[in-house]
Amino acid sequence: MSQLEFAHVTKKYGDLEALSAFTLSIQKGELISILGPSGCGKTTALRVAAGFEKFDAGRLIMNGHNIEPVPPQKRNMGMVFQSYSLFPHLTVAENIGFGLSIRKMEKKKRVSVVSDMLDLVRLVDVGHRYPHQLSGGQQQRVALARALAIEPTVLLLDEPLSALDAKVRVEVREEIRSLQKRTGTTTLFVTHDQDEALTISDRVCVMSNGVIQQVGTPQEVYDNPSTDFVATFIGETNSVTIAGNEVLVRPEHTRVVSDAEPDSYRGIVQNFSFAGPLKTVVVRMSVDESLVRATMTNTVGTEWTMGQEVGIVFDHILRPTT
Repeated sequence: MSQLEFAHVTKKYGDLEALSAFTLSIQKGELISILGPSGCGKTTALRVAAGFEKFDAGRLIMNGHNIEPVPPQKRNMGMVFQSYSLFPHLTVAENIGFGLSIRKMEKKKRVSVVSDMLDLVRLVDVGHRYPHQLSGGQQQRVALARALAIEPTVLLLDEPLSALDAKVRVEVREEIRSLQKRTGTTTLFVTHDQDEALTISDRVCVMSNGVIQQVGTPQEVYDNPSTDFVATFIGETNSVTIAGNEVLVRPEHTRVVSDAEPDSYRGIVQNFSFAGPLKTVVVRMSVDESLVRATMTNTVGTEWTMGQEVGIVFDHILRPTT
C-alpha cells in the first residue's frame, strides 16, 4: 500500500491548470523528488499534500484513507520551507521542540526528543543559540530537526537547499539523504535542480506545465527519457540528423576520433575546452551543419586544433526526437 497517493488530482487557478490529472504513489520509506522548471506545478503538488491548497478534482490518499477533508494540522506532515521559517525569538532547542509543545507533549519527554534531534543533525553544542547566530546550513538542519521531531508520516521539502551556496548545498543534501535513510521517513522533495534530484532520490517525477512527463529511478529518467522534454531538461543533449532522422545524444556518449576511423561521421573542430579530468570538444557536423559537444576523459597526448577535420562516433542514441 502506498503511504501517500495523488490520484488524478487537478488544481486550477482561474484558466491555468497547475496540476492536470496528477497521479503519483509514494511508498513507505521512499524519497521521491518532483523535478521541473518554475511554474510546472511541483510546489502546488506539495501544497496540496500539506493541505494548504484545495484541489478541484481527484483524490489524495494517505495510508488508504482520503485526507482531502483533513485540515493541515491534523495530517501529521512535517514541512521544511525554502526560507527555513525558524522563529527568531526562540533558541535552536526551542525551535525544534515547538511542534511538540503544540501537541502538549510532557516536558521531560519533549526535552529527550529535542536532545535526540540535536544529536541526529549534529547540533548538540548550539542548542542554546538563536537562529541569527547560525550559518545557513545549520539553520536548515534545525528546520529539518523540527520537522522530524514530530515523527511525521510524510516529510515535505520545498526547495530546501536553494538559499545555500554551492558547497554547503552539496553537504546538506547529503545530510538530508542520510537522515531520511536513518529515520525511514517517507519524503516528498521538490526541486528545480536536476543534480539534487538525481543525487538524493529513490525515484524522480519530472513535470512540465502541470503534467507528469516521467516517473522513474534517477538512472531511468537520465538514460531512458520517455519524452524530448525529459531528455533535454535533464542533462545535456546534442540534436543531430543521422540517416534522415533527428536524434538526441548526450555529450558523454559522443566521441571525437581520427577522421579516418571507419563508421564515424565527419566534422570540423570549432572549439575545445579543458576542465581538469574532462575536456569538451565542439564539432560542426558535415552531415547537417549541426554543432555537437563531446565530453570525454582527458587523455594525455590527445589534442585538437581549431578547423581540424575529425570523426564523430555516437556510442548511444538517447532517443529519436518527436
